[in-house]
Amino acid sequence: MRLLPFAAACAAAVLFTSGCATADKAQTCAEATQLVSRTISDIGAVVNDPDAMRKKIEDGAANLEDMANKAADTTLRDALQGLADSLQKLDVDDANGAVDAAQKVATDGATYLREVSQACL
Repeated sequence: MRLLPFAAACAAAVLFTSGCATADKAQTCAEATQLVSRTISDIGAVVNDPDAMRKKIEDGAANLEDMANKAADTTLRDALQGLADSLQKLDVDDANGAVDAAQKVATDGATYLREVSQACL
């Protein structure tokens, strides 16, 4: 659970240091970073409710896939799709599964935030 604040801080750092070259890419980078950060936060916020977590995971994966399909940059698209794929593999059947899923989301989320950052350099 301690990784969730770290992931959110990483998202903020990416927004300020992305160095995206064009206005369109800068906008896409900002939106991608915000989406990844919001997805991580939303999932972590419902760790005590497996049903709500399943819904947040499903919604987050769908939103990430949608943005990945619209991204012109291949590296950015791959990072967004990678996190969506990771979310879709999560199994949240009970409270223990929810805790495990939240930890996986925090870890994977931080990894994919770094990939988004690299795509936006």
